[in-house]
Amino acid sequence: MTFGMEPAHGSQEKRGAVIEEPASQKPTTKQAEQLEDLPLRSKTSPVYALVEYNDAYVQPLILSAMESLLPAHGYTLVKPPSTWSATSNPDISLSSLLPSPDAKILQIMPYESLDFEYAATHSSTTLLNSYMIRKALIRKHFLSATVDAWVSKHPDSVLKTHVKRAEAFEVDYAEFLDDALVEAWDLRASLEKNEQLLEEGKEEEMEWWILKPSMSDRGQGIRLFCRMEQLQGIFDQWEVGNDEEDEDEEGEQENEGDGDDDEDHITTSHLRHFIAQPYIHPPLLIPQLNNRKFHIRVYVLCVGALTVYVYRDMLALFAAKPYTPPTFSLDNDENSSELDLDAHLTNTCRQTSKYDTPDPDLVHLFWSLPLPSSQKQSIFTQICAVTADLFEAAARSMSIHFQPLPHAFEAYGLDFLVDAGGTTWLLEVNAFPDFAQTGQECSDVVRGFWRGVVGKAVKGFVTGNAGGEEEDGMVKVREVDLGRR
Repeated sequence: MTFGMEPAHGSQEKRGAVIEEPASQKPTTKQAEQLEDLPLRSKTSPVYALVEYNDAYVQPLILSAMESLLPAHGYTLVKPPSTWSATSNPDISLSSLLPSPDAKILQIMPYESLDFEYAATHSSTTLLNSYMIRKALIRKHFLSATVDAWVSKHPDSVLKTHVKRAEAFEVDYAEFLDDALVEAWDLRASLEKNEQLLEEGKEEEMEWWILKPSMSDRGQGIRLFCRMEQLQGIFDQWEVGNDEEDEDEEGEQENEGDGDDDEDHITTSHLRHFIAQPYIHPPLLIPQLNNRKFHIRVYVLCVGALTVYVYRDMLALFAAKPYTPPTFSLDNDENSSELDLDAHLTNTCRQTSKYDTPDPDLVHLFWSLPLPSSQKQSIFTQICAVTADLFEAAARSMSIHFQPLPHAFEAYGLDFLVDAGGTTWLLEVNAFPDFAQTGQECSDVVRGFWRGVVGKAVKGFVTGNAGGEEEDGMVKVREVDLGRR
């Protein structure tokens, strides 16, 4: 993998003096043309820090945390050229920036910009803000397999009772959906039972399922269904949409820009891997907040191989409309698009993109919710237990697909839903979570989390003294020795 950088979102305060390349590492003429943009400011520095998170919301928070918690003489911020990218300049490597092969380098950047190849050969002097392999957690069908593998060997794990069983299947074309579900025993049995309940006039007892494309985000492609005809209709609708999209791309696209860019749809690239899970109903609702469904966004930090922290300050993200149970009628059974998904989906980005003036009441601080203190503490305790088991499960039972590295750390966003009985259910895991969806009202949560990240993951690398602030809100939930040094 080569090293590349995207343009920075904002300015950075530079520390130290000029970085000069030794004669043995002088760049080629092509490289030199690109390196002219570098703020060459220091011959020597304990740590060279490349902090280009590519997010105008997060970037200043990271820099502020570093400035507050790290000694000014302990690191030098290095800004790569604005024209530098892995695809346009594959000949430029991270070593071009450094005065010697032994120089320490901190990289806090988008996943695609990280130089994993350099880090692999300089593990003792490099710290990255991401693990290279972690699809056991962030891809929904892999996450399901991770939980199943762990629970099969640890039947007493909290994952058994806090993660809904999932049926994973692959669909290349809508016409082959029935074949794809041959081994989806629980799903097929449930849908068959639903048909029987429908014949008996017991529609209210039918079990609903939620369909999730494994590699989509921002709530795209999520649908509800309770009959095989509905599920088939969903895939048929997507396939027609893809065909129309292909035709538009081949034509002159005279109407480009006039369409509904915010329409929830799935493109061909999302097809193939899906999961279906029993829909969690009824959810915990809060009358004081208009009985809207909500999920809890939890920020998690993993350090090295492997210590897991849960950040205590959490967010509650609400749906745009009051919750109404999914209902079915033979008079209106074409597909789940007839359901008002705005009452069922709690992705803040969905509301923000769909409505010109989204409800400012979409995001709340979890600990400020009008719920009994004991109930909120119970929810937090469950979240910590599930998170701890989940990351250990991925590290131990899915080591091919989750490989924590001693010279790396990573921030995750985990989503949980609480049902009316008080049980907290894991929904999904997100790497490089969209912090901007927090909004300005609750930005202190993101600011505090990144202070915790710098304190727990970065400070020791820079100063040689491990540990962060005692009261930084980072709760250690699991420490696993994977034998990686």
